[in-house]
Amino acid sequence: MVKRLKQIIINVLLIYVFCPAVCGVLGGCTVDLSGFFISGDLDKRLEKKDNFIFLSDEDLSPSFGSEYSFIVLADIHIENGNAWGFENMADIIAGNSEIKFIAVLGDITQSGYAEDLEKFREIAGTFNVPCYPVIGNHDIYFGNWSVWNEIIGSTSYRVDAADTTLFILDSANSFFGRQQLDWLEKEISKTDGRVFIFTHSPLFVTGPAEMQQMTDLRERARIVSMLRGKCDIIFSGHSHARYTYEINNTEYIVIEDFKNNKVYCFVTVNKNGVSREFKKL
Repeated sequence: MVKRLKQIIINVLLIYVFCPAVCGVLGGCTVDLSGFFISGDLDKRLEKKDNFIFLSDEDLSPSFGSEYSFIVLADIHIENGNAWGFENMADIIAGNSEIKFIAVLGDITQSGYAEDLEKFREIAGTFNVPCYPVIGNHDIYFGNWSVWNEIIGSTSYRVDAADTTLFILDSANSFFGRQQLDWLEKEISKTDGRVFIFTHSPLFVTGPAEMQQMTDLRERARIVSMLRGKCDIIFSGHSHARYTYEINNTEYIVIEDFKNNKVYCFVTVNKNGVSREFKKL
């Protein structure tokens, strides 16, 4: 805990020192700087498990079949109603009947405001497949995680689709917490098929100078261990850059931001295994 707090303090100080650069990277200065790493309260968010407002029972128990595709994208940063082309994903989905769902890896909004989260919900409602939202640090800026709870619901949940299980994890504070990891370890041990995990903060980055990763490396070691032989891919965003790693036959994919790059990952599951490619809208 002391090590984590030290890292958080260092990260926040660096952000204030380099405020102009940070504002440029994050798409403007509508940023809760102190909340960049420490906004919100993870324990309180996890208390709201099984609070599904945005998702229906059908969304939580969908039918994918044995061969299907899905889309993953990250960091839309909807601001003042501008979704930066996210609405055009409806055409991509409508044009391919193999696509069974879409997952959005956090920072759906720039500042967690209700009107921007409502814009996301409006757009997602035009998709003819389930849309699984992940909470990001921007989505809880200015104490706005309660807005997420009122419009979306839970920040950590499980989706079961016959031979496939999806885990959506809350890493908006750049750590998972023991409660969430205990739950994941218990639940993932029960799976017997394809497993995909979707979260916001990446477990790995390209070098020690980069701040946008898990602040507790012991958590990283634990999750890498529990995913051994149990998870096909874990997806994350947050870094606004693309990285891919493979450890113990699990692929760790970090996707660049959709806002500026209009990139999404197209994943295909069939009898030959799991394949993926990055596409641009």
